[in-house]
Amino acid sequence: MAKFINPDTIAPPIGRYTHAVETGPNTRLLHISGQVGIGRDGKIAQGFGAQCAQIWTNIGAILEAAGMSFTDLIRVTTYLVNSADIPESRAARLAVLGEHRPASTLLVISGLATPDYLVEIEAWAAQAVAPTAAAKAVAARKSAKPAAKGTSKAQAKTKSKAKSGKRR
Repeated sequence: MAKFINPDTIAPPIGRYTHAVETGPNTRLLHISGQVGIGRDGKIAQGFGAQCAQIWTNIGAILEAAGMSFTDLIRVTTYLVNSADIPESRAARLAVLGEHRPASTLLVISGLATPDYLVEIEAWAAQAVAPTAAAKAVAARKSAKPAAKGTSKAQAKTKSKAKSGKRR
């Protein structure tokens, strides 16, 4: 479903991520809004580590509600307000994602929506789905033999039916 791409013609990733992720046809995409360290009770977790843990819990709950899991993540963007928190952010991510390496960006910015927020993470997930009957029909039409030169598809269909003795 998702193809993780790290071409050998560029430097390898310098962290636990993939340079690019390609999704193919018949893929469900889930765009997860930036999550902050707010629990279900509406309270902001205290401290950077607690906020990271809450954010990953929130992302996990969203993925589960969509019938997905952390291994379906294809992109993660992390916003920090303090560069000193990078190692702890990476450790929290590793604890949740393990060896899974979605495409990623980490930014250190001057602030988030409120000074109480120390980190925000947004994500995308993708999951393969079975093609619909309509999609299968379109694919079948595209792979069908083209009409003879100078013959429209409608004329070719009529001639084909006439040869087989079928009438409408």
